[in-house]
Amino acid sequence: MNTTKNFVIDFDSTFTQVEALEVLAEISLRNHPQKEEILLKIKQITDQGMEGDISFRDSLIHRLELLEASRSHLNQLIEELRNKVSRSFVRNKQFFDEFSDSIYIVSNGFKEFICPIVKEYGIKEENVYANTFIFDSMDNITGFDQDNVLSSDNGKVALLNSLNLSGDIYVIGDGYTDYEVKKAGLANKFYAFTENVERSKVRDVADHVAPSLDEFLYHNKLPASISYPKNRINVLLLENVHPMAEKLLREEGYNVEVYPAGLDEDELCEKIKNVSILGIRSKTQVTQKVIDHANRLMAIGAFCIGTNQIDLQACLKKGIVVFNAPFSNTRSVVELAIGEIILLMRNLPDKIAGMHLGKWDKSAKNSHEVRGKKLGIIGYGNIGAQLSILAEAMGMEVYYYDITEKLALGNARKTDSLDELLQISDIISLHVDGRPDNKNMIGDREFHLMKDGVIFVNLSRGHVVDIDSMRVHIQSGKIRGAAIDVFPYEPKSNNEPFESPLVGMPNTILTPHVGGSTSEAQENIARFVPARIMEYINTGSTTNSVNFPEIQLPPMKNAHRMMHIHHNVPGVLAAINQVIAKHNLNIIGQYLKTNESIGYMILAVDKEYDNEVINELKNVEHTIRFRVLY
Repeated sequence: MNTTKNFVIDFDSTFTQVEALEVLAEISLRNHPQKEEILLKIKQITDQGMEGDISFRDSLIHRLELLEASRSHLNQLIEELRNKVSRSFVRNKQFFDEFSDSIYIVSNGFKEFICPIVKEYGIKEENVYANTFIFDSMDNITGFDQDNVLSSDNGKVALLNSLNLSGDIYVIGDGYTDYEVKKAGLANKFYAFTENVERSKVRDVADHVAPSLDEFLYHNKLPASISYPKNRINVLLLENVHPMAEKLLREEGYNVEVYPAGLDEDELCEKIKNVSILGIRSKTQVTQKVIDHANRLMAIGAFCIGTNQIDLQACLKKGIVVFNAPFSNTRSVVELAIGEIILLMRNLPDKIAGMHLGKWDKSAKNSHEVRGKKLGIIGYGNIGAQLSILAEAMGMEVYYYDITEKLALGNARKTDSLDELLQISDIISLHVDGRPDNKNMIGDREFHLMKDGVIFVNLSRGHVVDIDSMRVHIQSGKIRGAAIDVFPYEPKSNNEPFESPLVGMPNTILTPHVGGSTSEAQENIARFVPARIMEYINTGSTTNSVNFPEIQLPPMKNAHRMMHIHHNVPGVLAAINQVIAKHNLNIIGQYLKTNESIGYMILAVDKEYDNEVINELKNVEHTIRFRVLY
């Protein structure tokens, strides 16, 4: 026998993101000379009432006295509130449609603005219980109906008593007055709704905290628009990732933890056990051992260009998708390269250091323009190609070498070999990736091939240059100037000292891996990477992934989307189709991409299906991961 379920929902800061009277005050006081002062006072009174520090009636009287509002202001308020319905309520309209008979809005707010908003979600006007305004002959708000039980202290308790609802009662709200219903024994559970505002006094007394309506629906096994509440998805951001990433991920509803430095392997193994999304930069090493400890990890975001610090194959085998930011800091790295080339050609590092020691060395010795010089770019990817364009605009003659065929931009010319580029270039700039094969690609032999007095710049990866050999060639004068931003070993945090054989070398610029560390680049990366991760979590799209087969998918309405990751072996697709046929599942769309290791399938199916389908698809042989997206 099924017990009737009744859902009692608050309006202000629960159904909507805001306190309606505060928005009304913004409207009615728009041109008031003391607007900000009055608004602050209204907010303080609201909080005091919500947390039970003053009586509700007193809070209501004081706020209305300050409003100076009229009926015309209410019309404006309603229009604003339509765009301020809580996000999780908007996406779960199906819940309101399905349970419209047993959903009640019980609010200390006012029917005049509540009913027009909630009726758009199928909530019946007779199920809305709230206060009502009193107007004068000029339609100014002069007070409220003081006979309405909801205008009194413990008004919600009195109202629920009078309704005498049969069955279970679940209260969802953000205020202490919502908790009082449970405290009086009139509700089975009180859910503290924290999507919009979190009041510690309310949270502490709740049976359950609901950061979103999704969490409430999931906790009670009710129909929801997404299969798993986002507040249960734990995100760990390391290495001072730009705050924009944290902001975007929190707004999406994820539970985000930020750690300022990198973690070593053992620390990360311990930390990652319950993490679903990991965000790192270049220092943190995500090894096979780390992946073995990652019980819930779905995605890794590399907030940088390179991904050599991540064991991509281990991630692939465990169904963990990896995203990076291949374009977001390109301009910043190129600008640093150009700036350093100019400084080194003018011998400025030594002159700057001398000035700080009180040495005046005004001379043109070893000082040259970049115009007309041959720039050799090793690695003609996004950064190398853009450096090519800017260098040519400054009058340099550009040559490049890349192991893959790349379209030359402008007048740049590709050399037939790395050796040829090393021999003809006045300036050499490295822009290669961090693959193991590139270790020490520039060593003693390569330095000997370079011109005497070459300018050498490395803003790519630390291990691609033999640093000890480089030191020898700087000391000999073979390298007249060098700029190094990356090192074979780099400190894990700003508190760890930096050591290198290059410290103290003449006309040498050493920078702490800041090629992409501009505000613009870091914010671009902090927007790009979370967007790719959220798109993957929400739709299954793997666009811009560095290790997964690429599928680009739009959101889909009136269907459920299932994600199946499996080893790329014969028979898996046939087994999946057998499950589908067995349960007469209506397929709206089916997408499959494979690589040498895995198959990545997305199934879009009608919403009506037997839950046993999920269990059987999870247990198909060679399955790596299965997830219902929504």
